[in-house]
Amino acid sequence: MSIIIRPIVAEDNAKIASIIRATLEEFKANHPGTVYYDETTDRLSEVFKTTNSKYWIALDDGQMLGGAGIYPTEGLPEDTCELVKLYLLKAARGKGIGKLLMEQCHQEAKALGFKKIYLETMPELTNAIPLYEKQGYEYLTGALGNSGHFGCDLHMLKQL
Repeated sequence: MSIIIRPIVAEDNAKIASIIRATLEEFKANHPGTVYYDETTDRLSEVFKTTNSKYWIALDDGQMLGGAGIYPTEGLPEDTCELVKLYLLKAARGKGIGKLLMEQCHQEAKALGFKKIYLETMPELTNAIPLYEKQGYEYLTGALGNSGHFGCDLHMLKQL
């Protein structure tokens, strides 16, 4: 396995949207207030043209395995961005690819001048939560910012 991590391009939109929605279905987390129903999920390459945002795709031998990004979500403190849309194919989990994507996000967030990185998730995403904890994310008592994802009821923050 030789993983390549590269920025998203328009041709990736349909496949990464499919991975995101399939993952949410797999964990029975495909409910309102999540990216499952967010229309921007189908055009991520456009969304991540926003200043101070980036999204990366993980590939192995040309096959898309998943992706992750950072975004300056409205309402967050100026020194904070959000880790967003970290999703992997089932076959790609448990192999360190999520960690690689997160490290890419953390490095880019620091390079852009962010001091903290925030995330929102759901208890159903049982594979992701230990990864976040191992990467130094700490639980918050409530949401930061205005992501619009009211279906996410776990909130975490990491100092960069």
